[in-house]
Amino acid sequence: MRLGKGVSLAHKMPPASGNYRWVYLWEWPIRAMHWAAALSIVVLVVTGFYIGKPYFITHGEASAHYLMGWMRFLHFTAAGVFVATAIIRVYWLFAGNQFERWKALFPVRTADWVNMLKQVKFYLMIQPEKSPHYLGHNPLQQFSYTGMYAVAIAQVVTGFAMYGQSRPGGLWYTLFGWVVPLLGGIQVVHFVHHILTWAFLIFIPIHIYLALRADMLERTGTISSIISGGRFVRSDVNYVDE
Repeated sequence: MRLGKGVSLAHKMPPASGNYRWVYLWEWPIRAMHWAAALSIVVLVVTGFYIGKPYFITHGEASAHYLMGWMRFLHFTAAGVFVATAIIRVYWLFAGNQFERWKALFPVRTADWVNMLKQVKFYLMIQPEKSPHYLGHNPLQQFSYTGMYAVAIAQVVTGFAMYGQSRPGGLWYTLFGWVVPLLGGIQVVHFVHHILTWAFLIFIPIHIYLALRADMLERTGTISSIISGGRFVRSDVNYVDE
């Protein structure tokens, strides 16, 4: 299908050919953190929606089932795992390799912002031939991941603020109690926590789609790299972040 001269919504990629080399990108702590965070987010979303509005109710006395109690337990446990992965990721911003450190994750260089526009044009099929090549995260990925990390921080803060309300004067209440008056009340905190959940629900399918797209159309080995840690890349291509 073509929209005009030189603009196409789809194109057939040629078969892989040429010289390739193996590049190791993601060390095992990053890969373990990625999958642990993904699993914890799924658990948090499923249990969080149930806690907010139970989508099925068991018959008989609630004390005989303790369903809400189990949902809360799973939610808090998954939250702990999620925070643990965040701590590991922060540490690896300084201890990781060149593709895992903070300069490779946040678009802090002028060149990254210039290449971000080129990357957007590539995804929109406007100028796909001028797309910059990155071994690690391209600038658009850097920008989106930075945004999701900000959302994650807000989720953790509002989540612990709500958790602390169960025990006024306790540790979590002392550490995060300031969030409630800052946002204007516990109901606002609940609302913000709920709305930000949808940011994850929107991001995840887009993230999966772009990863599949990169593997199927661009043949970049994106999906396999988060399992094995590396991927094969063409030897005759210059990479911005190498």
